[in-house]
Amino acid sequence: MKRTPNVVLVICDQLQVWATGCYGNNTVQTPAIDALADGGARFQYAVSNAPVCMAARSVMMSGKYNRSCTGGGANVSYTGKPGDFAMPEYPDPGRPHLKDTTLAETLRAAGYHTAVIGKWHIHSWPHDVGFDSWLIPRVHHAHSAQLFTENGGPEFVAPGYSVDFEATRVERFLADRARRSEPFFLYYSISPPHCPVADIPEEYRTRYDPQRLPLRGNVKPDRSISDPERWYRIYRWDYRYYSHGLPYTQELPAGYGLRELTAEYYGAVTWMDAAVGRMLAALDRQGLADDTIVLFLSDHGDNLGSHGLVQKGTPNTESARIPLLVRYPGVVDAGQVVTGVTAGIVDLAPTLLALAGLEAPAHLHGKDCAPWLRGSSGSADRAAGGQRWTFFETRRGAGVYDRHLVYFTKRYGLDGMLAAGATWLADLRTDPLELTAAEGTSVSAADAARLRGLLEQWNENTPFGY
Repeated sequence: MKRTPNVVLVICDQLQVWATGCYGNNTVQTPAIDALADGGARFQYAVSNAPVCMAARSVMMSGKYNRSCTGGGANVSYTGKPGDFAMPEYPDPGRPHLKDTTLAETLRAAGYHTAVIGKWHIHSWPHDVGFDSWLIPRVHHAHSAQLFTENGGPEFVAPGYSVDFEATRVERFLADRARRSEPFFLYYSISPPHCPVADIPEEYRTRYDPQRLPLRGNVKPDRSISDPERWYRIYRWDYRYYSHGLPYTQELPAGYGLRELTAEYYGAVTWMDAAVGRMLAALDRQGLADDTIVLFLSDHGDNLGSHGLVQKGTPNTESARIPLLVRYPGVVDAGQVVTGVTAGIVDLAPTLLALAGLEAPAHLHGKDCAPWLRGSSGSADRAAGGQRWTFFETRRGAGVYDRHLVYFTKRYGLDGMLAAGATWLADLRTDPLELTAAEGTSVSAADAARLRGLLEQWNENTPFGY
């Protein structure tokens, strides 16, 4: 009989699902992520229920949809606070959001030591929502000269690059926990490949030749992005460009375009993968791997020019779909691909708790996806009551993903009113690049009506507020 498992929840930021080897990219190098997929399960269909940074993390930690755990439709904002987009540099005291028991609090109540290392981006401080120890950077994105605080202590500048510094602290954490008997929950949050993609080690920034990179088939010259040079500067330097306007961030390399951006983005992906590899090696080195559930995901994707779009927050595959991998030796069969369900970030809390043998709090909105990891698709479907779908929201509206089918419609304000018809409707089996999604021509009328009914029922039964 296995002992109480440790849990390592690894999240990176803004990783496009197709930018990994295990999801079919033959160019970008992601050996650690691919090894994790080989040693566990890979969800073919996984979705961010709120495809922006703060909202997705709030959904993950609360196990509730963003409209209910924060009251918002997108990123949480702070009226009257200093900082870009009304976001302060660090969390606020107290608990204005995530008021119900969180994943961390549930695990801590079951005897787990709970810790955060890396990007936080939730309204409250970690100790206010269930973490015993934490090391987090300030909100704005930088990979060099980044400011951190540990357990609320004085700010300090991390030596070298933040990702490497955090990976070293993860190794130290695992070495310490290997000497202790109590199980642990480590929330390891890695910022890349989120911008600034130029602020990464040279060996990764220049690893890929822009002229040898294939672009997604829905990146078309005749659907070019609006104001591309501004967006390229944001991708390369983040707030040091759009907030501080530092002179060096104003210049773009000669001929810089989507291929050059993609090459630097892929470099950031491989750098992130190296950090995951260090964590996995540390689990092996400390003898923890067999007794540890490792779950890897991204908070959302990145458009990178697909459909003429950039960044995230849109309902299409490049923005909303995410990689999702689960490894638990002896429990989750190695090398399996889960196709029978769409897993959302909202489902992670009940799924992890089930794998750990713990009862999930009644207020969680998500479904337990563990049956799909431990049984046939038929038995899993019965265990979950036939719910193969998940719902998602952006600033623009709300939608539902049912494996290969996606339905999205506009919403007017935050009162729950949905527009009459779909504005993004695709069958990913016949239209994997969603080239006709704006017209919805790849989805049958019967499927569209069924998806619309699911969305309306969810919209009516899932309240706004917190």
